[in-house]
Amino acid sequence: MRAAVLYAPVPAGTSYTTARPLVIEELDRPKPRAGELGVEITYSSLCHSDLSVVDGSRVRPLPMALGHEAVGRVAAVGPGVMDVSVGDHVVLVFVPSCGKCRACRAGRPALCHRAAEVNGTGDLLHGEALLRSRTGERINHHLGVSAFADYAVVARESAVVIDDDVPDTTAAMFGCAVLTGMGTVLNTAALTPGQSVAVFGLGAVGLSAVMAAAIGGAAAVIAVDPNEAKHQLARDCGATAVGTPDDAPRLIADLTGDGVDIAVEAVGSAGVIASCLDFLTRGGAVVSVGLPNPSAELTVPALQFAGAGKRLLGSYMGDAVPERDLPLYLGWWREGRLPVELLHTDTRPLAEINEGLDALAAGHVVRRLFRA
Repeated sequence: MRAAVLYAPVPAGTSYTTARPLVIEELDRPKPRAGELGVEITYSSLCHSDLSVVDGSRVRPLPMALGHEAVGRVAAVGPGVMDVSVGDHVVLVFVPSCGKCRACRAGRPALCHRAAEVNGTGDLLHGEALLRSRTGERINHHLGVSAFADYAVVARESAVVIDDDVPDTTAAMFGCAVLTGMGTVLNTAALTPGQSVAVFGLGAVGLSAVMAAAIGGAAAVIAVDPNEAKHQLARDCGATAVGTPDDAPRLIADLTGDGVDIAVEAVGSAGVIASCLDFLTRGGAVVSVGLPNPSAELTVPALQFAGAGKRLLGSYMGDAVPERDLPLYLGWWREGRLPVELLHTDTRPLAEINEGLDALAAGHVVRRLFRA
């Protein structure tokens, strides 16, 4: 099998095209164990979470085969897996919930304790890492998926079977961007029709949040990003007003009077989280779904919470229940209400993965897909 492996982080601001931190390597092709699947990857998708591992802001055990958002076909079924067959069409998700821990029992599988543990160590839900270099060196799995490859062994719990009518170039974006952005608004913030929503940061997750707000019946959907090249795309996704951060105070005042009900922070910036609190109406909620640098700290006036009833919520994978949410979202896609194809910037061969890192860091792409 072929996979893109990271051996050492490369600081942000470096030319990844020149430094080539991701190395396409031939690895031994593992067989699935009990509770696991072997999946032939057709398309994978590059996300800022991948970039944050490459630049070292998200520390992961190295070497690691990166990538966590993909679609493919089941090629092998491990012992004990009875509900999936060879040839099934699957979307891969990056939290393989155990079903037994406190979070899973509470109906919040995105916060699975066991998944957080094995994702942090580079292992799989049902056992230690399987990937090995041709010299026998352990290669860690990225979030239980390692999608920048032509093949992956994943836990059964990392795969959601979908119908064959969904094009792979569309399905590839559902496992992270769509689940996370949609769930941030519909699950974590629990949008009700008529509320107002502002989304800060128009990457694939932020644009998915814009789509969720439009589908959920928001009275105003305000999309904010300094990159004006993304503004028309936000309108196409359902935003009723679009602007730069400098425009945000005026837009929010004009459309809501006293602030939005929900502000989604999809930038990964402590400063943006703080400004989002200022843009809320009384009783409103900021939902932080971006990934700030681990060293970033947040300082805000404490009286905003008890004094104005404001809330600050965290959202991991959009508080998704993948087996429940993916079929729902795919239904909206079939009805033409969820134009996920708008997120797809282009498709390149896996050999160009390092060039893709540069394009993503520069804001030139929303979702670039890679052919295995």
